[in-house]
Amino acid sequence: MTAPIPLAGGSAAQGSLYERIGPQVLHDLVTRFYTLVPQDELLRALFPADLSETARKQEAFLTGFLGGPPLYFQQYGPPRLRARHMPFAIAPAQARAWLGCMRRAMQATPGLHPDDATEMYQALEKVAAHMVNSA
Repeated sequence: MTAPIPLAGGSAAQGSLYERIGPQVLHDLVTRFYTLVPQDELLRALFPADLSETARKQEAFLTGFLGGPPLYFQQYGPPRLRARHMPFAIAPAQARAWLGCMRRAMQATPGLHPDDATEMYQALEKVAAHMVNSA
C-alpha cells in the first residue's frame, strides 16, 4: 500500500488534511471541479464526455492523498499517476488550466477552510507539474 504524499506544511491544525476537510467537503470540491473542466477548452479534449467515473477516481485518489483511507489503492491498485496519464499529452498550459479549475472549485466550495485550501493547492501544484509530459 502506498503512503499518502506528504503535503506542503503551513497549517498548524491537527489531523490529516482529509480529517480537517472531511469526506463531504471533498466530495463537493470534486463535484464542483468537474463542472468546470468541460468549460475549459484546454482540458475538454483530455477528458471523456461522461466525467462521472473520472470524478469517482479522483475523489478516491484525493481521499488517500490527503491522509484518509486508501480508497484508490483498494479499488484500482497503486495510483502510478504519471504512468496512468502518459497516454495524454499534458503540457504546462494544461497543468495550469487544471490547477485553475481546482482553485476556482476550492473558492466555491463551502466548508473548505482557506488554510486547508492553500495547503491542498500547494500539494496539487506538485502533482500537476509531475503530470507534464509534453512541451
